[in-house]
Amino acid sequence: MKITQVICQVLRVGDTVAKTASCQDAVIVRVRTDDGLEGVGEADSMPEVVKAVIDSPFSNNVACGLRKLLIGENPLETERLWWKMHQGSVYYGRTSVVITAMAAIDMALWDLKGKYLQQPIHRLLGGKHHARIKAYASILFGRDGAQTAEIGRRWIDAGYRAVKFGWEPMGRDERLDIDLVRGARRGLGPDADLLIDAGCVWDARTALQRAHAFAESRIGWLEEPLRQADVDGYAWLRDRSPVPIAAGEGECGRESFRPLIDRKALDIYQVDISRCGFTDAAYIRARVEESAARLVNHCYTSPLTVAASLHWLSTCRDAFIFEDCVEDVPLRHELTHEKIQAVDGWMTVPDGPGLGVTIDEGFVKKYLVAESGRDAASARAAG
Repeated sequence: MKITQVICQVLRVGDTVAKTASCQDAVIVRVRTDDGLEGVGEADSMPEVVKAVIDSPFSNNVACGLRKLLIGENPLETERLWWKMHQGSVYYGRTSVVITAMAAIDMALWDLKGKYLQQPIHRLLGGKHHARIKAYASILFGRDGAQTAEIGRRWIDAGYRAVKFGWEPMGRDERLDIDLVRGARRGLGPDADLLIDAGCVWDARTALQRAHAFAESRIGWLEEPLRQADVDGYAWLRDRSPVPIAAGEGECGRESFRPLIDRKALDIYQVDISRCGFTDAAYIRARVEESAARLVNHCYTSPLTVAASLHWLSTCRDAFIFEDCVEDVPLRHELTHEKIQAVDGWMTVPDGPGLGVTIDEGFVKKYLVAESGRDAASARAAG
């Protein structure tokens, strides 16, 4: 079995708006073989830049587009292909967007492998410890504490027992920051889990002050209070904070996570499969589990990454909560025929082959804005 096509598709649903939500567009990768199998994956990244990384031609042995490295290869050899992509792009890659492009391909390769072997990905990763995982509704803050409280009540009424609020307008001033968190607690009531995502807005000392202020609202974690690359700052803050410190969603692969793990800089490591891929996420899982910290997923995109995250997180021994994006947008709910959302506050791990979800081709056709990687005959047949 050989790879014959690596198709890259960019989807955009209407006009994007100025908010920190990566479920407004998507980049989908489809890996096809000479015996008719297809695996699908996606990256949480800038879609057109990922497409360029995949589409680029050969420049030299260590600067090559990813498609060029994969055509003719056996798709079942996922770890070797990860290394081949890494080495073939090392002069312009190693971290950031190239790793996200590799992650989308890696997700597709694991989906294809699962379909070929008729096994769910969690079994190929070593087996699931959890058939279902408690979910938290992941949503943005309101404009102030009062509106945030209303949002919190909505998701408690929908059956969630945990909610995370994030990003804007946190960070404008101390009064508003505290008002937002107090409002969130009022909306959730005394018993639900409250998680706060600051959105990389403070220096370390301000973050420590906020951690102490937010502790009165009994938050489960304070996420990304510092800029993502501040490993020393996170280590300093974690040693002093009265609440757990979480981060990692923006890290791309093992090389990005390694400094955080080596420094024991976090209480909770947030791994996004659409930025790390299953192959590097297995390494990260092993390192974090031996460090006595905890693992969670990050996911704010389509059902492809939701399914991938469920497969991976279910294999983490101490998995305790799952990020469930509740943005009411078509890409989050309609890209696949299967609806992957919490029921009564719990996510169920898929057991079908591969990712266990199927693309709605009508949705793709409706919102497709760019595509590459298909031969002319295939494109005409599809069009």
